[in-house]
Amino acid sequence: MPDTRLSLVREGATAIITLQRPEKLNALDAGMVAALEQLAHEVDADAAIRACIITGAGEKSFCAGGDIEAWSRETPHEFGMSWVKQGHRAFDALARMRQPLIAALNGHTLGGGLEVAACADFRIAEAHVKLGQPETGIGVIPGWSGTQRAVRRFGSQVVRRMAIAGEVFDATQALALGLVDQVVPKGESLSAARELANRIAQRGSFASSAAKLLINAAENEDHEAALEAMAGIAAASHDELKAKVAAFMNRKKG
Repeated sequence: MPDTRLSLVREGATAIITLQRPEKLNALDAGMVAALEQLAHEVDADAAIRACIITGAGEKSFCAGGDIEAWSRETPHEFGMSWVKQGHRAFDALARMRQPLIAALNGHTLGGGLEVAACADFRIAEAHVKLGQPETGIGVIPGWSGTQRAVRRFGSQVVRRMAIAGEVFDATQALALGLVDQVVPKGESLSAARELANRIAQRGSFASSAAKLLINAAENEDHEAALEAMAGIAAASHDELKAKVAAFMNRKKG
């Protein structure tokens, strides 16, 4: 049964994923993480979708990260081998979607919420938003690639300031540091994200996907698969493939 705390809406060539747990500041539990992975795969497989937006319900929080009540009940083994690994699978699926992903940060983006945002190709923050990695303050580390993908996307020193020193940045500071790409007034992140998605949809579909794949590879985001995907596209585009496959099928029929 689908998890109703996440939704997927298609608007023409744009897909919008919404975290819908505002009463918990859109904090993620295991069921939501699994649903997020499923939705990422669903969007990735939809050839009609040219861009994807991820946002949160309500005004207070884009995503407050992992639900402390959920993960604090787990044993250390369960925490490392289930909670952390499941999050990595979901966030890898988000980051590696063929469509450009836009995070519309409508509220505070903290901990695992920042790790979700780091999966996006573009981040648009509302002016009241704060961003940070508070995990070490409660004795845990940013475990959903907050010390890995976040470093590749934002730089190691910015992550040190958040994860080790506990700094929390407002939207203006985040823009200057490269944590976000655009700051808009409160309530306008989704409309700005739609505008960007429409602009992306007007560009070459294959070229945009290929550019994202190569940029990801340069950041060591699934580097090996990216190289083999591009080589596979090149091979599959060659007339030799059709001839060889036709010859094989004829031999098989004979």
